[in-house]
Amino acid sequence: MKHASRALLTLTLVSGLAAAEPEPPPNLIAIDTKLVTSGQPSAAWLATLAQQGFEAVIYLAPPTVGDAVREEPLIVGKQGLIWANVPIRFDRPADADYEAFAALLKGLRNKKVLVHCQVNMRASTLTFIYRVLAEKADPQLAWDAVSKVWTPQDPWKALMLERLRKSGVSFDPF
Repeated sequence: MKHASRALLTLTLVSGLAAAEPEPPPNLIAIDTKLVTSGQPSAAWLATLAQQGFEAVIYLAPPTVGDAVREEPLIVGKQGLIWANVPIRFDRPADADYEAFAALLKGLRNKKVLVHCQVNMRASTLTFIYRVLAEKADPQLAWDAVSKVWTPQDPWKALMLERLRKSGVSFDPF
């Protein structure tokens, strides 16, 4: 009976610890040790970023979208991390959006950065373009991270293909 009680207590403690861990955001993709993309994290998960070694967050959706964590800048800032927002309308991404994102990421690239939006569609696509154009990553390898989340369509497909074409990169996964 003593062993059963001890086992039950251990199981209860382990279950309690596991329950205390906030759930990771949707479509969490580790590009490398310094770059991660995802959908919208919860406030609880955002509060663990410093513990996970993150140093900066780039949020790519307007802060007015329905599932935004309104206090995200405060949660991130209280941990001593950098927080930046490039509020890209999903139905209207533009060259200027990519340019703003690329400038931010370039300035943060020696830090561990989380790039996120609502679902990881904006984040995965812009990160793909950046990796291929700025870091000269192999387009097929960089594409693998996007294809785990979605296949860009309409204005996102057009933005991606046009940025690649302008830079002389011949890659079309569609």
